[in-house]
Amino acid sequence: MSIIGWLVFGALAGWVASMIAGTNERQGCLLNIIVGIAGAFIGGFLYSLLTGNEFIAQFNITSFIVSVVGAVLLLFILTGVRRRR
Repeated sequence: MSIIGWLVFGALAGWVASMIAGTNERQGCLLNIIVGIAGAFIGGFLYSLLTGNEFIAQFNITSFIVSVVGAVLLLFILTGVRRRR
Protein backbone atom coordinates (compact mmCIF):
# COMPACT_ATOMS: atom_id res chain seq x y z
CA MET A 1 0.00 0.00 0.00
CA SER A 2 1.07 3.56 -0.56
CA ILE A 3 1.47 6.13 2.18
CA ILE A 4 -1.97 7.57 1.42
CA GLY A 5 -3.45 4.06 1.56
CA TRP A 6 -1.89 3.44 4.97
CA LEU A 7 -3.23 6.75 6.27
CA VAL A 8 -6.77 6.10 5.03
CA PHE A 9 -6.70 2.49 6.22
CA GLY A 10 -5.29 3.53 9.60
CA ALA A 11 -7.86 6.28 10.01
CA LEU A 12 -10.76 3.91 9.31
CA ALA A 13 -9.42 1.13 11.53
CA GLY A 14 -8.58 3.56 14.35
CA TRP A 15 -11.98 5.22 14.14
CA VAL A 16 -13.88 1.91 14.29
CA ALA A 17 -11.65 0.70 17.14
CA SER A 18 -12.19 3.92 19.10
CA MET A 19 -15.95 3.53 18.75
CA ILE A 20 -15.73 -0.09 19.99
CA ALA A 21 -13.43 0.84 22.89
CA GLY A 22 -15.49 3.92 23.81
CA THR A 23 -12.66 6.43 23.36
CA ASN A 24 -13.99 8.20 20.27
CA GLU A 25 -14.80 11.44 22.11
CA ARG A 26 -11.24 11.82 23.42
CA GLN A 27 -9.45 11.10 20.15
CA GLY A 28 -8.96 13.23 17.10
CA CYS A 29 -8.29 12.21 13.53
CA LEU A 30 -4.51 12.12 13.96
CA LEU A 31 -4.70 9.83 16.97
CA ASN A 32 -7.15 7.56 15.12
CA ILE A 33 -4.62 7.23 12.28
CA ILE A 34 -1.77 6.45 14.68
CA VAL A 35 -3.86 3.92 16.63
CA GLY A 36 -5.08 2.30 13.40
CA ILE A 37 -1.59 1.90 11.93
CA ALA A 38 -0.16 0.64 15.24
CA GLY A 39 -3.15 -1.69 15.53
CA ALA A 40 -2.37 -3.09 12.09
CA PHE A 41 1.13 -3.99 13.23
CA ILE A 42 -0.07 -5.47 16.53
CA GLY A 43 -2.93 -7.37 14.88
CA GLY A 44 -0.65 -8.67 12.12
CA PHE A 45 1.90 -9.84 14.66
CA LEU A 46 -0.76 -11.64 16.73
CA TYR A 47 -2.31 -13.13 13.58
CA SER A 48 1.08 -14.53 12.57
CA LEU A 49 1.64 -16.00 16.03
CA LEU A 50 -1.79 -17.61 16.27
CA THR A 51 -2.06 -19.02 12.75
CA GLY A 52 1.57 -19.63 11.84
CA ASN A 53 0.99 -17.86 8.51
CA GLU A 54 2.69 -14.67 7.45
CA PHE A 55 0.26 -11.75 7.51
CA ILE A 56 0.40 -9.42 4.49
CA ALA A 57 -1.55 -6.20 4.92
CA GLN A 58 -3.67 -5.34 1.92
CA PHE A 59 -6.74 -3.20 1.42
CA ASN A 60 -9.29 -5.97 2.07
CA ILE A 61 -11.75 -7.02 4.78
CA THR A 62 -9.38 -9.51 6.46
CA SER A 63 -6.69 -6.88 6.91
CA PHE A 64 -9.29 -4.42 8.16
CA ILE A 65 -10.60 -6.83 10.79
CA VAL A 66 -7.10 -7.75 11.94
CA SER A 67 -6.20 -4.04 12.18
CA VAL A 68 -9.33 -3.18 14.15
CA VAL A 69 -8.73 -6.05 16.59
CA GLY A 70 -5.13 -4.91 17.11
CA ALA A 71 -6.23 -1.29 17.57
CA VAL A 72 -8.93 -2.28 20.09
CA LEU A 73 -6.35 -4.24 22.08
CA LEU A 74 -4.01 -1.25 22.00
CA LEU A 75 -6.76 1.11 23.19
CA PHE A 76 -7.78 -1.22 26.04
CA ILE A 77 -4.14 -1.47 27.16
CA LEU A 78 -3.69 2.31 27.00
CA THR A 79 -6.96 2.91 28.86
CA GLY A 80 -5.88 0.48 31.59
CA VAL A 81 -2.52 2.22 31.95
CA ARG A 82 -4.21 5.65 32.19
CA ARG A 83 -6.60 4.45 34.91
CA ARG A 84 -3.74 3.22 37.11
CA ARG A 85 -2.25 6.70 37.29
